Amino acid sequence: MAARVTYRRRNPYNTRSNKVKVVKTPGGNLRYLHVKKLGTRPKCGDCGTALPGIPALRPRQYATVSKPTKTVQRAYGGNLCSGCVQSRVVRAFLIEEQKIVKRVLKDSAEKEKASSKKKGKK
Repeated sequence: MAARVTYRRRNPYNTRSNKVKVVKTPGGNLRYLHVKKLGTRPKCGDCGTALPGIPALRPRQYATVSKPTKTVQRAYGGNLCSGCVQSRVVRAFLIEEQKIVKRVLKDSAEKEKASSKKKGKK
């Protein structure tokens, strides 16, 4: 018959936060070892994929690790994945280009109106 093992903390129920595994001590006794919950990987704010280069920790553990381990050296590092950052940059560039094209077309239209008025006066 296996030896009985009891919880070592005050919580007597088999909950998610009270998971244990049985270990054998150097004295030969069986004892429960409380296992901490696993952390989840941080996700991209746009697409929801796990961010590479950032460890999966419990929320409170991020306070104890250094800043370079919590981010990557890029704009929006630690918040967005590289693909989403790239698409944002491209989108911003194309919007600016569209504004420039619109401005150029407007200027050329004004020049055509001015030249047609001059021809009309002669």
